[in-house]
Amino acid sequence: MDTVLVKEYRADILECVHNGHICIVNEQGNVEAFAGDPDYVAFTRSSAKPLQAIPSIRGGLADHYGLTDEEIAIMTASHRAEPAHVEVLERFARKADISEAYMVCASSWPLDEGSKEALLRGGGDKSKWYHNCSGKHYGMLAYCQMAGYSLTGYDQPEHPLQQEILRTVANLAGLAPGDVKLGTDGCGLPVFAMPLRALATAYMKLASPDLIEDGPTQKAVIRITKAMHAAPYMVAGKHKVDTLLLEDHNILAKGGFKGVYCFGLKKERLGISFKISDGSEEEWGWITESILEQIGYSNKPTIERLKAAYPKDLYNDEGLQVGRVETGFKLLRA
Repeated sequence: MDTVLVKEYRADILECVHNGHICIVNEQGNVEAFAGDPDYVAFTRSSAKPLQAIPSIRGGLADHYGLTDEEIAIMTASHRAEPAHVEVLERFARKADISEAYMVCASSWPLDEGSKEALLRGGGDKSKWYHNCSGKHYGMLAYCQMAGYSLTGYDQPEHPLQQEILRTVANLAGLAPGDVKLGTDGCGLPVFAMPLRALATAYMKLASPDLIEDGPTQKAVIRITKAMHAAPYMVAGKHKVDTLLLEDHNILAKGGFKGVYCFGLKKERLGISFKISDGSEEEWGWITESILEQIGYSNKPTIERLKAAYPKDLYNDEGLQVGRVETGFKLLRA
């Protein structure tokens, strides 16, 4: 059974209710706190991107192509196709020299409204580079080229790269590959369904790579998370929760479509995942702020940045306060 995570009021009348589930695991992978059902099965969506990048980096992709932190970070990104994102993607493409036509993600407009408007005013058109998953796709293609895998069919579950990714994701989540259910993501790649406790376990290990037994995997995780912290803007963009949280080098964070969000805390050695049942994303900042406050997170400036970026007073288009938000959930100890 899900639980109420966020309530939105307009003129003191309850207008919206967002239910969901939260799971927090400790370094043993045991549930430490929760709200709703910690075993709720959710699709990872883009929260899996840092995990999906591991086989490529573990296999030597970064050194083979001389990738910078920005270029590694864009592989984990749900970017908005802002000019800085496109510049990094084009730089990556010059190094790997693979046509974007191989990418199975659809041609898209930039998600950033300013970038889309500028493109339209300049007579531009949709492009696969503008798809928010293009960094993930291009990184996979670059690894396939390096490893001698076929560039066509890289999106199919039976492709050797996707099999390698599945084994890696399952291992970090503490599952057998056969226990990870597969679907097809919006960008065309396999997407994983697993209990929130398993997803939280994977993020706990991303934040605590010393707990990863396999040495090459551990080194790959360290390199990926270092890049995400060095270039947080590449992971999402302006005014985005991912970028704000990654500015705190104690937090490793990444959201996914349809309301799934994950982050790991290094010093505390915790993994946190949550799912908003109605698939909304607007509530991520409020929920994350409440979780950090309830667990007594010591880096108060991060919480204050969340409060500033995602105020609980709601305003209309004219800047008048018309409502408020409440995060009424209480984390339960396991």
